[in-house]
Amino acid sequence: MKASRISLLVLAGSLSAALVVVAQGPVSSGSETVARPKKGTATSPDAPAEPPEKAKIPSQFKKGKELPEGVATYSTDAVTVTVDVSVLDNKGHFIPNIPAGNFRVLEDNVPQKVSQVSKGEAPLTIALVIEFSGLFQQVYSEPWFQTLQAAYGFIETLKKEDNVAIVAYDLRPEILSDFSTDRSEAQDALSRMRFPGFSEANLFDALTDTAQRMQDIEGRKAILLISSGVDTFSKLNYGEARKAIQNAGVPIYAIGLMQAYRDIMYSYGALSDSQNMTFLQADNQLRTFTKESGGMAFFPHFYGEFPQIYRGISEVLRSQYVLTYTPSNTARDGKFRKIKVELVNPENNQPLRVNDEKGKPVKYEILAKSGYTAPKQVE
Repeated sequence: MKASRISLLVLAGSLSAALVVVAQGPVSSGSETVARPKKGTATSPDAPAEPPEKAKIPSQFKKGKELPEGVATYSTDAVTVTVDVSVLDNKGHFIPNIPAGNFRVLEDNVPQKVSQVSKGEAPLTIALVIEFSGLFQQVYSEPWFQTLQAAYGFIETLKKEDNVAIVAYDLRPEILSDFSTDRSEAQDALSRMRFPGFSEANLFDALTDTAQRMQDIEGRKAILLISSGVDTFSKLNYGEARKAIQNAGVPIYAIGLMQAYRDIMYSYGALSDSQNMTFLQADNQLRTFTKESGGMAFFPHFYGEFPQIYRGISEVLRSQYVLTYTPSNTARDGKFRKIKVELVNPENNQPLRVNDEKGKPVKYEILAKSGYTAPKQVE
């Protein structure tokens, strides 16, 4: 499939809602925490440049090194699980002031005792994973322009304390700029995206590689994927990519490209049924990756939708509930544990009801990671 001559449709939308949470007990906001990347790692703007494959570990803490005499050591068998949760209304707005007692966490369908619920706005550590392939993004084509417009536009919405990295992929992922608060580095990286190198789009490999690199970064983190969703030649298959993304625990937000282009080409018969089915499958892949990682997928048909999408992503990422619990299942078996977060009325154990300002019930959506992999027993 080759992309050429696209006209974007114009569609308008707006967001506005005021919500009231109907719940028993006082509103408890918990202790507000601000998560920041660890200083001295790849997420710190002051850290020296290191090869992306290896993290620099102080020599005194490397394996095989003895600790200085007199230094206390501690060990514990406790495992603490942290779940970032966003509760959105039917227009994508974050619902604030939900009492801690209304959250329920199920692990493999077993209720867990939530020890802490905190919330607050925190700086972001976010990687832009951008499809830039000769398959669709030929220079000066409409998909090429749309890709760069989405990336440049999102960079401009970040706050000065946010860390951002740029990863472009075709046959393989390439880190164009590492995590930094210096926006000039991101701008320089995007300016290099002019002529695609290969006509391959290995989405699965690029996405899992980035998620695995980010899984040990502390603080509020996410991946923004700007992609058609099509995978052509990845080493990993779809199932393997899903499992790797679930294990990494990094929420993924996706912007699906070329929505209007596909509609126009299909209506004129320039896109066959099988080609259209490939794109529909690609959309489904983006929805699956984002939902299972605790993120969201967007499929804009016109440029005017981009600012609304950026605001939605920022609102969800910066304003989250952070739930902490110690699993009742203490087995260190290395198995995947499914997580489900619910909102309930503690008096009757029924789903929590949320009303708008007129007292009418509002449907809401809970975004959280689908699970985690339990640690293995250390011999």
